[in-house]
Amino acid sequence: MTTTFYAEESANRRNSFLLAFVVIAFLAVFGFVIGFSIGYGSGNEVAFGIGALAIAVGIGSLSALFSYYGGAQLVLASSHAKEVTAEQAPQLYNVVNEMAIAAGVPMPKVYIIDDPSPNAFATGRDPQHSSVAVTTGLLKELNREELQGVLGHEMSHVRNYDIRFTLFVGVMVGSIALLAGFFLRYTFWFGGGRRGNDREGGGSGGLGVILLVVGLVMAVVSYFFGALVQMAVSRQREYLADASSVELTRNPHGLESALAKIAGDPAVLHSVNGATQHLYIVNPLKKHGVGSDLFSTHPPIVDRINRLRQLSGDAPMDQADAKALTGLE
Repeated sequence: MTTTFYAEESANRRNSFLLAFVVIAFLAVFGFVIGFSIGYGSGNEVAFGIGALAIAVGIGSLSALFSYYGGAQLVLASSHAKEVTAEQAPQLYNVVNEMAIAAGVPMPKVYIIDDPSPNAFATGRDPQHSSVAVTTGLLKELNREELQGVLGHEMSHVRNYDIRFTLFVGVMVGSIALLAGFFLRYTFWFGGGRRGNDREGGGSGGLGVILLVVGLVMAVVSYFFGALVQMAVSRQREYLADASSVELTRNPHGLESALAKIAGDPAVLHSVNGATQHLYIVNPLKKHGVGSDLFSTHPPIVDRINRLRQLSGDAPMDQADAKALTGLE
């Protein structure tokens, strides 16, 4: 199992930069199509395309740099998380410190989100620059054993460098949505370029129309592409973090009970959005009926709990309990 954890850490470092490259490449192609469509009929379509390509690559590159150095603070700010000290939250601080020692990583900064819905996430670019945030609802609903399970899960994300990869996901998906939104609005208001100036006999006419259509299709598809990129934060990462939590706490029952409480709690988390939902230990949008199984970034809660039960030698959940938690991932 230790080898798997180290392998996952190395893979996450590579995948963070691979993800940035893939998204920037997508933005480059999309940017050229947008520029060519905007310049269509001017006689400088290629120049427009290259210019827009450069702008799109610049946006993607700046987004990657921003996500690396400032993305964590943006995530924490958008989640309305407030940093706390050991004096302000002694038990929380103590449990985070325990799990950090067990994971062999530096003590992260600790944040609390004033929200009755129980949930938690970790963020940062590496273990030396990491933060853990929990809601007031989590602190109210969970006992110490359950809190250890949740924070063991989050500290595993820190140790495995999942936090860097998920940080890239949120910001890069936002870049795609920004460019797609611009193109769709431009096409709606200006018709996608100077088609009225189409030159008779010009060789770019048919190509311009084709690229305009391609651009529109890419703008629509980009939203689905963004969802697929979020799914790059694979379900296997959550399974691994659950198993890692058991490794750190030596207790599968705490996390098992915590997952059931978090998923089954009816309170709605108000400070979450589509760009940050994949960070949380339980998807706060999916558990309230938003999203689909196809694009879910989290494994089913019942599967996660049953895997934890396998580790302790317990029988799977009974049908009544499983039915109550089905779909709340």
